[in-house]
Amino acid sequence: MNTSRKAFRRLFGVILSLLLLLTLSATPALAATSQIIYQGSTSNKVVALTFDDGSDGYNIQSILNALSANNIKATFFLTGQGAENHPQAIKNIVSAGHDIGNHSYNHPDFTTVATTEMTNQLTRTETIITNLTGKSTKPFFRAPFGSYNSTVLQTVGNAGYTYTFQWTIDSLDWTGNSATDIYNRVINNIVPGAIVLMHTGYGANGTTAALPNIINQLRAMGYSFVTLSQLMNTTSTPGTGTGTSYTVKAGDTLYAIALRYGVTVQAIVNANGLTNANLIRVGQVLTIPGTGTPTTPTTPTTGTSYTVKAGDTLYAIALRYGVTVQTIINANGITNANLIRVGQVLTIPGTSTPTTPTPPTTPTTGTTYTVKAGDTLYAIALRYGVTVQQIVTANNITNANLISIGQVLTIPGTGTPTTPTTPTTGTSYTVKAGDTLYAIALRYGVTITQLVNANGIANPNLIRVGQVLIIP
Repeated sequence: MNTSRKAFRRLFGVILSLLLLLTLSATPALAATSQIIYQGSTSNKVVALTFDDGSDGYNIQSILNALSANNIKATFFLTGQGAENHPQAIKNIVSAGHDIGNHSYNHPDFTTVATTEMTNQLTRTETIITNLTGKSTKPFFRAPFGSYNSTVLQTVGNAGYTYTFQWTIDSLDWTGNSATDIYNRVINNIVPGAIVLMHTGYGANGTTAALPNIINQLRAMGYSFVTLSQLMNTTSTPGTGTGTSYTVKAGDTLYAIALRYGVTVQAIVNANGLTNANLIRVGQVLTIPGTGTPTTPTTPTTGTSYTVKAGDTLYAIALRYGVTVQTIINANGITNANLIRVGQVLTIPGTSTPTTPTPPTTPTTGTTYTVKAGDTLYAIALRYGVTVQQIVTANNITNANLISIGQVLTIPGTGTPTTPTTPTTGTSYTVKAGDTLYAIALRYGVTITQLVNANGIANPNLIRVGQVLIIP
């Protein structure tokens, strides 16, 4: 009897161990969450034309003809169902050298389906496309309807789609709008690094007529055309040479990276073909030329030094020590006064003792205001019932978009904040230069989310002058 029990226990233990092993081996390793992209990080006049393909692909060849006639490469987001329905058109896209991405198999809303179904949609489409063209859709994904959440981003990231692309400009061509409307939507909203959303289906007939005019006008405005690979700089692999590579993290600046590795900002710019030293993105891999070991910055022996803390600005530091921003810039070889990092050691020239800042002279008919996190000149002007230009003039501000936390502003002509008038029922508002959704919401006593929902806004950071918003 005892022998039978021991044998049973051994067998049970073996079975339990096998089950545990199978469970552990079946647990997938999670990849990074897919990065959501609305616009390229560049100040250069480049634009990425993107086309979503559905089940019919009616206008694919006309679009390809227009792109070829103008020597332009674009990006197509493909569905598996569309590839099955018009395989030759998909082959033509790839053979013409355009970028491709995954747009699901049959265009379901990914926020409403299970993760297993999302993975199946992606895998099925990838298999169809690679078998048809020999080219992978990875790492680019565009969510059907542009609908995503954290689960969607994690799932598609796990599947190898590290970039989920939204758009900067929606042509709304799928609604059947006219070529003129499509043209105006693109041209009136163009910005450097814009991603333009268009479609290939029968319902977007206006696109084929609008496309040549859009291309001609954008070129006249100084824009050139890039694929998403070119926009994201994913086609070039950093060289090894005698240097090393560094992956950009949240809060990094080129100045801080150059300081860490003992090289110049310009050396990094040249090694990576960067067009704007102020625009780098989290996850970007940079070649660090000439060295593989980070160096520790040296602290100057003359004058005094200051270690930058969270929330600091050059303006606040200069104010504290009674020097000018420009003297700190010159003493430290700073190339961009808006880019300093926590822990950076600054030389403070000409003094060793902090001075008490002298508040600006307050006009007898005005007041002062200390800038807080999230403030904009527009919101402050709105609060006090004055114009942005009046504040700019009263404070000698050279850039209305650059104010710092803790900065003391003179508010001319009044000393009492005004309360924005809240409409009793719904109304509309036309966006003006300098407006933000935050400021508009503040003015009407509503939330940003309410404005977003009422107007179907895909990106709260992208509104345009002249856009008419419904105020709920």
